[in-house]
Parts: sequence; structure tokens; C-alpha cells
Amino acid sequence: MDHERERRVVVTGIGIVSPVGRTVDEAWESLVAGRSGIGPITRFDATGYETIFAGEVRGFDPAGLLGRKQARRMDRYVQFAVAATLEAAGHAGFRLSVEQGERVGVLMGTGMGGLETFEGGVETLLAHGPRRLGPFFVPMVLPNMAAGGAAIAVGAKGPNFATVSACASSAHAIGEAVLMIRRGLADVMFAGGSEAPVTRIGVAGFNAMGALSTGNEDPAGASRPFDADRDGFVLAEGGAVLALEERRHALERGAPVLAEVTGYGTTDDANHIVQPAPGGEGAARAMRLALADAGLRPAEIDYVNAHGTSTQLNEKLETQALKAALGDVAYRMPISSTKSMTGHLLGAAGSLEAAICVRAIGEACIPPTINYRTPDADCDLDYVPNAAREARLTHVMTNSMGFGGHNVALVLSAPS
Repeated sequence: MDHERERRVVVTGIGIVSPVGRTVDEAWESLVAGRSGIGPITRFDATGYETIFAGEVRGFDPAGLLGRKQARRMDRYVQFAVAATLEAAGHAGFRLSVEQGERVGVLMGTGMGGLETFEGGVETLLAHGPRRLGPFFVPMVLPNMAAGGAAIAVGAKGPNFATVSACASSAHAIGEAVLMIRRGLADVMFAGGSEAPVTRIGVAGFNAMGALSTGNEDPAGASRPFDADRDGFVLAEGGAVLALEERRHALERGAPVLAEVTGYGTTDDANHIVQPAPGGEGAARAMRLALADAGLRPAEIDYVNAHGTSTQLNEKLETQALKAALGDVAYRMPISSTKSMTGHLLGAAGSLEAAICVRAIGEACIPPTINYRTPDADCDLDYVPNAAREARLTHVMTNSMGFGGHNVALVLSAPS
């Protein structure tokens, strides 16, 4: 373990494709302005659906970025992953040779995989028969194709696989990538996730379980984490990737060091397929493990980016988990949910929020929880309501929780 901790892991680049911006700079500008990326669904005709709005990536041009031929062979979720990876690689200044590529890997998380392709394939099969399915149907559906596509895009020939743990998927990808670098299995890892669930079956499925907000009269105000009147999460699409690098490797090549990943904790509730454990016990354990991994006390954390989905159960139990993990410190801790602006990117949420934390450290600014109007007695902490807040951030934590009881906490720290 001591040898592993000698290999510190830093962030040298980030990439974002999201409802609040198609690049890191665009997204950050929207977040600090408290601007929502939620609007009416345009990906399909949502007439008759209980929920007719979502967080879509508007104006995304995969053909212009990847070429028409390659774009047509990728599901939308893969396109997002590749776009975010290319931005992260550009920020990190990577130009890989064949030899260097063998020490560079990719871990990419997704909860749903190629849902749009799957939905279209079933429709083709039922309407026209089995011989009309295209030859790229299977590879476009697979949940590992974001990792594969990203590796091809940057020439990464090292460790490569997909993490699939629902809404904790991309946070798991980052944590496991950090462990790989610490263990010497790679010098560089592109880690993150992508999701494209704004489809007919995606929206209908989450509506069927009563998970989505039905605030159709005010889409931009529908995602309201920690607010007493929250009525469900807002489905969203996009991707985010961190370029992670062994610190000495980064310094030797003069790379920009944006932050350091100092802590990773992961647990499972072993309680219920969709409901968090009573008291947020599993999430609290993940936070404690991340703090221990980082060698930090709760009082040394300056900000928490909460999972904060805008569902009644999550915020109540996440608040309890924060109190259990942080003790009295929780009452003076700035905590915000950027899902109030981005919506919930499912398997890509964790990496998007980790990327936001990296930028928050660099900009000394905490993005807000917008749409916070009515306090909830069960949620009595400081949720940075409605307006961004300037703050010097040395250590921040971000939480992710997924169906199946999966919990991940990551600690990111200012460069040192």
C-alpha cells in the first residue's frame, strides 16, 4: 500500500458534453450563472408521456467532430464519450506515440448503454423482420463501446473496460482508474462516463416507476434537490471524462495539474434494489472510506457536491448520511446539487460532477443548488441555494449512488 500511495494521481484535463454546455467552459459558465439546461423533449415526440421534458445536449454535431461515417457507427452515448475524451486529451496536451499508448488506459461507465440503438433495432425487427437489422446493431448497443471508442480516438492501448453500476458507474470508473495508476498498471487513464437515455423507452420506463418529475409546466424549475416540493428527478444525457495521470509523469511532461484525486470509497447497501439504506448508512460508509483514503478529517473538506437527485427519499437519506459521515461539521458544510441545472445523467452523473468539482477548485467558486424555494425539515443543511458562492477550496467531496445499492465517494484536492 505504501508503494501504491507513492504514485499520486492528478487530473490534467477534463471534458464535458452536457445539457448546460457542450464544452467545459460553456458548462461552467452556465453553472455559476445558475442557468438550467432542462427543456421540452425534442429527441422524439413526447405527446402523451407523463413527463415531456429532459436535459438534452442541444446543438451537438457528432458528424462534424467524428466524421459522418464513424458517427453513424456509434450510438449517441458513445459519441458523447468520445467527444468528452477528446476535449480532456486536448486540455491535458496528449499526443500519444504507439509506445506511450501502452501505458494509457480507459475506464468508461454507463448505466444504460446504447438504449437509442436498442429501441430502434427492436422497432425494425418487429416492423420489417430479422434480416433488416444493420451489422453495427450489436456493437452499437454494448455498454463497453464508449470505452472502446474512446481508446481508438486517443490511441490508448492499456487497461480498458466498462463500469456498470447504474448512477454510480462513472464515479466507479474514476475510482478504479485511480487504483490502477497507484498500482503501476498505467501512467494515464481516461476515466468517466456517458449516457443517452432520452428515448421513448427510457422516459416511459422511469415514468412507470414514478421516478421522474412531472413538472411539465416549468421544465427549468423541475429539478429542485433538497426542496420540500421536489417530485422526482429530471432525465438527462451527456458525458464527462477526466484525464488522470501519475503525478511525476505529469510534471515531467509539463502538463497542467488541475487537481489531485486523493480519496475513493465504495460500498453497497445490500438493502433494496432502488431504495437507499435506512439512515443513508451505505453512503455514509463510502464517505468515511474516501476520507480515510485521503487521510483527511471531515473538517478539512470545504465543499460537498451531493448526489442530490430531486427525489423525496434520496435527499432525506443523503442528508442523514452526510451527518453520519461528517458529524457536526455537516451543519457548516457548503453542499450543493448541480443536478438542479444539469438534470440527472444517470451513469455519467458521477464523472460530470467530479469534473465540476475540479473546475470549482480552480475557480474558487461553489456552483449553487437552483430552484430551492421551500425548506424541508428533513434537509436542514447549507445547500448553497440559488446563487454561486466564492470560496477557497482545498478539498472537496462528490457523492454518487446507484440502483442496486451502489455508493461511491470521491475526494478531490487542490494541486500541491
